[in-house]
Amino acid sequence: MRAIVVRQFGEPDVMKLEEVPDPRPGPGEVLVRVRAAGVNPVETYIRSGSYARKPPLPYTPGGDGAGEVLALGDGVSDLRVGDRVYLAGASGTYAEQCVAARSSVYPLPARLSFEQGACVGTPYATAYRAVHVKGATQPGEWLLVHGATGAVGTAAVQLGVALGARVIGTAGSDEGRKLVERLGAAHVLDHRDVEHMALAAELAAGGVDVIVELLANVNLGRDLPALAPGGRVVVVGSRGTVEINPRDLMGKEGRIEAVMLFNATPAETRRCHAALAAGFANGTLDPIVGQRFPLAEAPAAHRAVIEGKHTGRIVLVP
Repeated sequence: MRAIVVRQFGEPDVMKLEEVPDPRPGPGEVLVRVRAAGVNPVETYIRSGSYARKPPLPYTPGGDGAGEVLALGDGVSDLRVGDRVYLAGASGTYAEQCVAARSSVYPLPARLSFEQGACVGTPYATAYRAVHVKGATQPGEWLLVHGATGAVGTAAVQLGVALGARVIGTAGSDEGRKLVERLGAAHVLDHRDVEHMALAAELAAGGVDVIVELLANVNLGRDLPALAPGGRVVVVGSRGTVEINPRDLMGKEGRIEAVMLFNATPAETRRCHAALAAGFANGTLDPIVGQRFPLAEAPAAHRAVIEGKHTGRIVLVP
């Protein structure tokens, strides 16, 4: 089969398409024919060698994907060959085939395409933890998604709308703002406007209850003054350090939370995907596929992720 192989850490071009042996599932594992693989920002950090957790070389990137079951390892009896599935928290999805633990394999709802299935794993689970678990967002509260056009941002907007929160989304382009509006946000702001957080606090009549923050190193210091009493900022993404004024939290007894998906317990992960399955089934959650790249163009896909000018999820199609 063909797979992307990384033999040294570095720039995107260290990812090479190679012929490798077909994998076989071991006990408790599932072999999946990958029809689409999701591309996550963290995979660009790992590939560059800048991430704290580095896989042994060589390795095949990718943790999310979707496809069909090709074979079942011993002990796996609740799936069948041919089942449509999506992968979440797997390893090596930048390939035509992937072996994953049964716990990383979920039924793909009939209404979702394979490319949409590749959008689910990391983005929707991260957004769910941000909105529901860490943010503890309640119906009727004001939820601001700061950077609402990417894979996690669009998922967070959909989850907030489905919950009954009053959602404010931010975007930096006309295309992005139109997308966030279509997703059901009550208000859409231009985050290039230096006054946009003051406007958000005004729209929320005294402050925002929950902020899902996708770029904390730029925005966190601006987020805190816009919080309502008891408000929460949930940090999902950051590319550096930031300076904040703790007094912006103290008077409101606000708090800063953070999401790192691999910290979720198995029980939390099961509950998350059960909730997501219900949303996909009833149509309140609808993954947004952005740019599509052939598997051989994984380097270009990583460059697009780093540039951050896309909307929705970037996917690779083997």
